[in-house]
Amino acid sequence: MNMGGYAATVWPSFGAAVLILGALLVVSLRQDRRRRAELERLEAEREPRS
Repeated sequence: MNMGGYAATVWPSFGAAVLILGALLVVSLRQDRRRRAELERLEAEREPRS
């Protein structure tokens, strides 16, 4: 692919973007899992005990 001499800049930029987006995805999924577990715990505490 001819990039007119910009390949040395473009490909590392694409790589950095993929790494950053991947890291954001991992962090978001971990936070989601933690928040859901916390919500389940709080809802279990709130249930009336017989």
